[in-house]
Amino acid sequence: MSLTLITILSVAFITFMTRYLFLEEKLPLRLGPNISQLLSFSGPAVLTAIFIPILFFNNNSIDISISNAYLWGGVGAITTAYKTKNVYWTIACGGILFIGVGIYF
Repeated sequence: MSLTLITILSVAFITFMTRYLFLEEKLPLRLGPNISQLLSFSGPAVLTAIFIPILFFNNNSIDISISNAYLWGGVGAITTAYKTKNVYWTIACGGILFIGVGIYF
């Protein structure tokens, strides 16, 4: 067996076991309210860590210009999500702004 395959299987096993411990109801593992509240911030934190570099950086430099299609699409998506609270409208408006600015500039 190659080292790459062993690594992939090991990571898959570790990922499965960490998910299984929290999702299996028969296991006596319960988290306290403080840990549950702390874990509720992990989703927004990970999402922010993913999209901030995409929106604001281009070629290892900050790009806050009018021709930044990612920034326009993100602002449009955030505004639409805040106003409508509808996932489909958010994706549509963000995508239309992204494509429109990309074509225009």
